[in-house]
Amino acid sequence: MDGFAGSLDDSISAASASDVQDRLSSLELRVQQQEDEITVMKAALADVLRRLALSEDSAAASAKKQASGKGQNPLREAYSMSCIANGGSSGRKSHRDSSNISVAKKETLSSAAKSGSERKRERPAMEGIKEKEEPPPANEVPASSPQTPSPSSHPPSPHPPTPQRQTPESKGPSSAKSRGSSAKRGMERSQSSTWDSGEDSRNKLVKAASTSKLLAKVAKNAEKHKDPVISQAKMSTRERNQEGEYVKMFMRGRPITMFIPSDVENSDDIRTELPPERLKLEWVYGYRGRDCRANVYLLPTGEIVYFIASVVVLFNYEERTQRHYLGHTDCVKCLAVHPDKIRIATGQIAGVDKDGRPLQPHVRVWDSVSLSTLQMIGQGVFERGVGSLAFSKADSGTHLSVIDDSNEHMLTVWDWQKKSKIAEIKTTNEVVLAVEFHPTDANTIVTCGKSHIFFWTWSGTSLARKQGIFGKYEKPKFVQCLAFLSNGDILTGDSGGVMLIWSRSNVEPAPGKGPKGAFQISRQIKAHDGSVFTLCQMRNGTLLTGGGKDHKIILWDHDLNPEREIEVPDQYGTIRAVAEGKGEQFLVGTSRNFILRGTFNDGFQVEVQGHTDELWGLATHPFRDTFLTCAQDSQVCLWNAVDHTLEWTRLLDVHGHCADFHPSGAVVAIGTKSGKWYALDAETRDLVAIHTDGNEQLSVMRYSVDGALLAVGSHDNFIYLYTVSDNGRKYSRYGKCTGHSSYITHLDWSPDNKFIMSNSGDYEILYWDIPNGCKLIRNRSECKDIDWATYTCVLGFHVFGVWPEGSDGTDINALIRSHNRKVIALADDFCKVHLFQYPCSRFKAPSHKYGAHSSHVTNVSFLHRDSHLISTGGKDTSIMQWRLVEKTPSLVPSDSALGLSDTLMLSPSPRGVASLPLTPLTPQTPTEPPLLPLATSTNAVITPPLTPGAEVVDIQEVGLTGPTANGRQESSPDSPPPSNEPTLTSDSTLSPKDSLEPSDDTATPSDEGTPFSLPC
Repeated sequence: MDGFAGSLDDSISAASASDVQDRLSSLELRVQQQEDEITVMKAALADVLRRLALSEDSAAASAKKQASGKGQNPLREAYSMSCIANGGSSGRKSHRDSSNISVAKKETLSSAAKSGSERKRERPAMEGIKEKEEPPPANEVPASSPQTPSPSSHPPSPHPPTPQRQTPESKGPSSAKSRGSSAKRGMERSQSSTWDSGEDSRNKLVKAASTSKLLAKVAKNAEKHKDPVISQAKMSTRERNQEGEYVKMFMRGRPITMFIPSDVENSDDIRTELPPERLKLEWVYGYRGRDCRANVYLLPTGEIVYFIASVVVLFNYEERTQRHYLGHTDCVKCLAVHPDKIRIATGQIAGVDKDGRPLQPHVRVWDSVSLSTLQMIGQGVFERGVGSLAFSKADSGTHLSVIDDSNEHMLTVWDWQKKSKIAEIKTTNEVVLAVEFHPTDANTIVTCGKSHIFFWTWSGTSLARKQGIFGKYEKPKFVQCLAFLSNGDILTGDSGGVMLIWSRSNVEPAPGKGPKGAFQISRQIKAHDGSVFTLCQMRNGTLLTGGGKDHKIILWDHDLNPEREIEVPDQYGTIRAVAEGKGEQFLVGTSRNFILRGTFNDGFQVEVQGHTDELWGLATHPFRDTFLTCAQDSQVCLWNAVDHTLEWTRLLDVHGHCADFHPSGAVVAIGTKSGKWYALDAETRDLVAIHTDGNEQLSVMRYSVDGALLAVGSHDNFIYLYTVSDNGRKYSRYGKCTGHSSYITHLDWSPDNKFIMSNSGDYEILYWDIPNGCKLIRNRSECKDIDWATYTCVLGFHVFGVWPEGSDGTDINALIRSHNRKVIALADDFCKVHLFQYPCSRFKAPSHKYGAHSSHVTNVSFLHRDSHLISTGGKDTSIMQWRLVEKTPSLVPSDSALGLSDTLMLSPSPRGVASLPLTPLTPQTPTEPPLLPLATSTNAVITPPLTPGAEVVDIQEVGLTGPTANGRQESSPDSPPPSNEPTLTSDSTLSPKDSLEPSDDTATPSDEGTPFSLPC
């Protein structure tokens, strides 16, 4: 096999380059770990200094009160704060036998820190342990403390008089900014952190953050008030101090205190169960065209098939419906359609779950009618991902050829129905862009890519390679695509804009020059300015070509003479895929993630579009079924959730990152990565106002309930406040909340617009009194009874149960409470959307979890009626629209029919129906359901009569076989499962081990089988 000797040097250079990459990756990982350690050390030091200042201020203020006979012991509170700042957790003895609890007498702050550093290194576990207060002994008189009114009962007086000394964070913006820049690593990142502290780093942290010398005097004076400390091995506790009972959990060793509301009598009685509501994928916005090719096809059903994230979408543009294949566990990168136009093969890349377990790349062959998986091949064989694949044509699609993304770009040939690998061989160390079977010669396979085209002769288990020789023709940098002419010749398009015709030679070659029948160039055609990116052979024998630089689509006749051409407008990007449509129509996929449908006479119509860069900003309209997104592509898009269409888009000067609608719905505020924010008219998209707060990224925009105030959270550690008038059209600076030691991540308003709760990148929960000068409320227990108007903060008593065990604080990107206060939707860092019950105040709470994204899920938001949930993906740039359905247990199977109750969803994995409008269905008279053709029992779908007020829902057959979550077949209770397939689990996660642990399978295909039809 000539050509392998020539590639030996390439193999060596590629191997050495791989070693260098591995070393660089290792160094980058070490640098990241060191940066994380420094960040935590600085944040801990800032926290200790702030608490020290607060203790001194509190001591001074209390001393004045004691002089007038109304004070309490300030040293007790100061000592308690010093314990918390260094990782301890104060609490009183249990009412049970105190010998059962590991108690450490804390002599000084440094001794407690030392004992903490000597314990085993482990990630923080989250266990709930309630410490109930014991009655004080008869010889001990507790210090009297005045009852401080809470903000919820007396809003005008939210906190005690302001002390004279400012906290370190409030002394000036420069110190806050320096701390913020050192704590950049935090809640918003694309993958889970690999930071793990060793014993040495813990000792360094204690030394760096140690203020034991400064606090020794306070601790010594408070010796007689000292309480026993729960052993630090219990990383989360429920305790009580003079401010009230609270829950404490730890993130990276940092304590987070959350006070328990007064209406919770016994927090041990709180039970968190799976919510009855579930999510069902209804619509996917977007398309992956920016880095893929040949991934748009029209099926005989009239549906366009394409992919984005880990979802393969089947979109009927005439009926405006979507169905989804959800079998994949990570990014889908390539797609091939079987010669029968029914079966489809899709390949995905490798991934890693939250526990570091690899998600292996593989190919799934599935049925486009039933959306059931027919075969899954290549697990443990492919490396990194699947780059390209193709079905054989001469033998009716019995075989499948696959090129993986390993360094050698292995070519494998499979009998996919038997799941057996027939042949395997290395191709080249260069990029391979396409693979195809010859349509008439079943033993010929062609691959092309960077500076090469290879013709493979397949015989049994062997593959023999013959390299294409360009000879007198200029060798292109890339051979981009290939197609087959009716006479068996091979047509290639390259990066020079040239099409070459390769014909099989019947002349006996010279000795040593290769076998008879080799392919040689017979003709060259200059086709495009720039590259020829894609070729599409039409049914009538004509040819369509798509150019890169010139944006042109050219129609060629049977003799390859150009007949017609049309140019794709620049705003859609360059051409990535061209496919034949209905009649004279053709489909075009572009680099800016558009799918266009057009003709040479009428031009183009947009069918699918989406963002092109990382997506973070999401806001839902306060009373309409619309929502807005903004991303790092600088686009702002307003989407209609009923019609699933784009209402308008506007391009900003900078990257958008967050957004919120004014309660009037007339204006939307958009924050950017540069500190600038815009107010746009929600109808006309006209610019209403523009302001700048700092020069760092704005992470959250939030209007108050009445729309009179706007809070802007920034990465410079400040929250900026504006007064709003004229329905959101006029803004004036009101104040600035100063006190966070890291960047702002989330914030919420109280219903009376007087208080704000905020979270930061170093896991702080702070509260702010807005009418009294945006002041920090030091006694946080005063805010424990506030009923927040919205709940988007990821840290708080009502939501702490959503955090997984061992979390590093970056696993949750966003959460939101539904308007009816029944559920919490959560976006995590492992491509999952979760649904929890609200409130979620129990550690390791169970959740329903759903997979469709292939990147970190950056945001979630409910539509105004809680009918749907919108989620956004980060790097995958996708927008998912989920419908909320409620599961009810009233299913009674009979001999002839299935019982059906309103909003019924029987399967733990939802089945699919065609998309329905969000408006209520008009009641109709029940009639006999239409008979549906039953191709097989696995595709059976029962259509019940529609009763007035009932909703069309999803049904899985009882006692019948049907597609499961990842498209495999799940047997009925009466028959054993297939021996070669594992038993599948539900998408509902009941395991107490980890509420955010991704499941091995994915959510159910959103639309399987024959769609439901409404009775007439």
